Amino acid sequence: MSFRGRVAVSAVLLGVGASALSMSLEPKRSLSLAPSAHAQGVIRNLIARLRGQALPEGVVKSNGRIEATQVDVSSKYAGRLSEVTVEEGSSVTQGQVIAKLTSPEYEAQLRAAKADVKKANDALAAAEAEIAARQSALEFAKSDFERGQKLMKSGFITKQVFEQRKRNFDSAVAAVQSYTSQRDQALSQIANSEAEVDRIQSIIDDLTLVSPRMGRVQYQLARAGEVVAAGAPIVTILDLTDVYMTIFLPAADAGRLAVGDEARIILDPVPDYVIPASVSFVAADAQFTPKTVETTDERAKLMFRVKLKVDAQVLQAFYTRVKTGIRGLGFVRTKSDVDWPADLQVKLPKPPADKTTAAPTSDTVAPQATAPATKTPDNNAAETKTPDSK
Repeated sequence: MSFRGRVAVSAVLLGVGASALSMSLEPKRSLSLAPSAHAQGVIRNLIARLRGQALPEGVVKSNGRIEATQVDVSSKYAGRLSEVTVEEGSSVTQGQVIAKLTSPEYEAQLRAAKADVKKANDALAAAEAEIAARQSALEFAKSDFERGQKLMKSGFITKQVFEQRKRNFDSAVAAVQSYTSQRDQALSQIANSEAEVDRIQSIIDDLTLVSPRMGRVQYQLARAGEVVAAGAPIVTILDLTDVYMTIFLPAADAGRLAVGDEARIILDPVPDYVIPASVSFVAADAQFTPKTVETTDERAKLMFRVKLKVDAQVLQAFYTRVKTGIRGLGFVRTKSDVDWPADLQVKLPKPPADKTTAAPTSDTVAPQATAPATKTPDNNAAETKTPDSK
């Protein structure tokens, strides 16, 4: 069927749907006319289906699903979970404590390391005291030896007495050197012991898990009282400041895209709204089309993966209502000089009054309580299915 034919048939269907009325007889036998709910649904679904069908040359579309960067929070060390302060659906901020582990073994090692520090400090104090005492003895032996040299020349003392004074002086010098070495060893032991204390303290600090970024808890994988291994994930967090849609395009379209190009996203639950986005990734290598992807060319063998990142300002305004897993359509321009058609101009609902990060557990990226009914899937558009979250 030609384009004009499709437009004509669409207009007829719209007229028929709009004229579908429900007739009800009131007590006064007056006839009231109002569009039936079924007719409204037909019109809405038809509009949603027609949206993007007659795209201008240079604008292409593909089905996709809203996703977000997923981060697993895990402990570097084994231990027993003493508490988990968040639940699935909880909103968290960067640096917020989300879980604590206990490890009596590391706590005992910390006490032992602190005892070693104290022991090394005591050894240092003893060595310094001995050095002071030996230094005094050294000064006396040195002056006695120097007087002996003068007396030996004048013949007032014997050679034997002089040699005794010399041995005393040499012994005092050796004693000072010995205790100086002990002092250096004590200083080195203090440094080693303090480093061990810092190491064990850092391990104990790491047993308190904090959120690496702002987001929402998607999964709670361990409960308080459980023993977890090193590296075992405790919770999974979705970074709702990095939300995107993954679509697949043939080489002819993907080759014309560049990172940073404008894009548009329309979600199935709210087809009346157009969300601004940008191309954040274009695969360098083609891949075989996933089995769940259907393209207008039936099944193309090789497709390129493209990520459309939702505008950061939109995410900030609707942060409390962002939800992943919602399906929709992604639109990109393969020609930069082509203007977006009227039905793909950015259109967003009124931002929620409460913009705090305390988000409810289930919402959508562009939500409204009076949003239109679910959009009928477009069988002619490329449908993608990314792997489900954990």
